[in-house]
Amino acid sequence: MNVDEDALICDFVETYHIYDYRALPARLVAKLAAGLKDSSRIKTKVSGLVVSPDTFLLASIFDIVNLLLWSRTEDGEKGRNRPARISANMVSEFASEKINTHETLIFDSAEEFEAARERFRRDK
Repeated sequence: MNVDEDALICDFVETYHIYDYRALPARLVAKLAAGLKDSSRIKTKVSGLVVSPDTFLLASIFDIVNLLLWSRTEDGEKGRNRPARISANMVSEFASEKINTHETLIFDSAEEFEAARERFRRDK
């Protein structure tokens, strides 16, 4: 509800024909909200997408195929004029910032990975 109450109301009206969700017990409202389709307005917004999950998936597939085709060109072999990702515009700025803040770790061997995993377990 804190994300977009209007979207939640629209989803409840469309899915359950409930016009006044505040008249219901809070636990029931939570269960009904959890039961909404993944393509509902509120779930799409919470996930950080600007479009439906299906549209985002199709755009991601397009981006991958486009990148594969580009890699077979002369520009691709030299690493220049890389095609822009259209799916990047379908994620809200907040979500893309959150995605880009994760640190990527690369290990040269299984032993390195196991040592890092053990350190992680001890720190928790």
